[in-house]
Amino acid sequence: METSSTLAVDAVLREALRHHQAGRLAEAEQLYRQVLVARPDLADVHVNLGIVLMFRGDLAGAASACEKGLALRPDHARGHCYLGDIRAFQNRLDDAVVSYGRALACKPDYAEAHNSLGNAFFRLGKLPEAASSYQKAIALRPDFAETHNNLGQVYVSLDRLDEAQTAFHQAIALVPGYAEAQNNLGYLLLLKNRLTDAENSLRRALAAKPDYAQAHCNLAAVLGKQRRFEEAAECCRRAIAIRPDSAEAHNNLGFVLQEKGALAEAESAFRDAIALKPELFEAHQHLGVVLCESGRLAEGFDIFTRLAERKYATGEPGSAYSPHKLCHDQEQRAWLGSGTEGNHLGDGGRVAGAAVNPANRVSEISTQWKTARPQIVVIDDLLTAEALEKLRRFCLDSTVWRKIYDGGYLGAFPEHGFAPPLLAQIAEELRAVYPAIIEDHPLLHFWAFKYDSRLGGIRKHADFAAVNVNFWITPDEANLDPAHGGLVVWDVAAPLDWDFDKYNAAEDDIRSFLAREKSKPVTIAYRANRAVIFDSDLFHETDTIRFKPGYENRRINVTLLFGRRQKQLWMRDHG
Repeated sequence: METSSTLAVDAVLREALRHHQAGRLAEAEQLYRQVLVARPDLADVHVNLGIVLMFRGDLAGAASACEKGLALRPDHARGHCYLGDIRAFQNRLDDAVVSYGRALACKPDYAEAHNSLGNAFFRLGKLPEAASSYQKAIALRPDFAETHNNLGQVYVSLDRLDEAQTAFHQAIALVPGYAEAQNNLGYLLLLKNRLTDAENSLRRALAAKPDYAQAHCNLAAVLGKQRRFEEAAECCRRAIAIRPDSAEAHNNLGFVLQEKGALAEAESAFRDAIALKPELFEAHQHLGVVLCESGRLAEGFDIFTRLAERKYATGEPGSAYSPHKLCHDQEQRAWLGSGTEGNHLGDGGRVAGAAVNPANRVSEISTQWKTARPQIVVIDDLLTAEALEKLRRFCLDSTVWRKIYDGGYLGAFPEHGFAPPLLAQIAEELRAVYPAIIEDHPLLHFWAFKYDSRLGGIRKHADFAAVNVNFWITPDEANLDPAHGGLVVWDVAAPLDWDFDKYNAAEDDIRSFLAREKSKPVTIAYRANRAVIFDSDLFHETDTIRFKPGYENRRINVTLLFGRRQKQLWMRDHG
């Protein structure tokens, strides 16, 4: 027989549940606490109190309440699952995984726990485990739209883009107004360069959720790639108005402003992004690019160097090494000797005298540049002996070779630490010594490549800029075939309407275009300290290379790109 006291507690509990379900969390908390004074043995009430406290932001109190409920009922699957959520909010992801595992031990068909476990694995970077958990949740609940969306995000991270697209479509089919899934689909279509479809999906996301800052940011990227810069900038500003603390939105605004040529405003946007989120490495990287384009090479190079020191302080962050990268790194460690683990930059300081050789026939070379068709000039002994030896030593000693290419070569880019002051000195002196070639074009991009001649070199491509300065620094005695090992340049330029993916990687299209244009190749043999300067959007590729084995004999070329082509790209990815 129920007592009046029991009836009173039940009435308070029912009222607490009504407040909880209606979202009146303060009232629910107060009533749950009243119930627990009378009945501290009710595990469900402890757990419910924990849930309320979690949503009110009291994570420590929430965890304590759930733990009290679990002490009373160790088989309380929902309690374990919500304790996992609390641990995830506290960034205690390993503990969250344990709690979700306990929830599933109590209730193996708990779809929500499988989904939450997938979220924890995703944040831990354990992508295959995350995908498996999401798939289990979907098998139990095929209509679980959130999990389809989550699985799509994992597939994007795994570069399984077609599967990701299917997952996002399934989420949207289940919930047509699912703004997050529409946003993720839009971003995926941007990656696939399906710009019209991407724009449509992102606008559907914003129709469902107008204050969705991330969707505004993604739409800005789509519009920027279509060169609709004013609209793109407005999208970024809307995102910032919604989320003033969004470093990503400030960073994206910087992209747009840079493409518009508003360099001072772009610099300010990137600095705002860095102030909000110092660990947003790409904002540092793009600030360095803007400073270089503004002619402030010393500042830009310093940004790049400090970024690399911070990003690679403990070595390569979670990279999946290829065999040829492992081989290179083993050779470099042997070259450097012990005690050089992690990031290491050699001496790349400026030389006291000239870096670019002033003894070359400058007027003759300048005249050739103006009259040559195709526009190619070759300069031997580009650098002074001191500058050549110092740059060569920097490239041998520095752990900057971080971009892996399937062709068998490695790239070193500014954000990897390939930004020695000596290279800035070379860029500045090239402008001073060869003003007829460099003109007033700013330095936009620069990098170096190192090759394993057992594998191959760079295939046909173009680099959209005004002037490409490419020079080689490995000693001549390393080259086993003096007639080759250099560069092949074709006498036609990439069409203006080709995008980055096409002019840089669509080899079949490039080959067909060159055949259709009846283009002719110009082959320049390898020589140490030889520069090939040419119109950057001429198609070119590495000539056949055959160099001696051994770390110090690997072929190294350095590339400096000056100036914007007639049609500049929205974004390029070398990093």
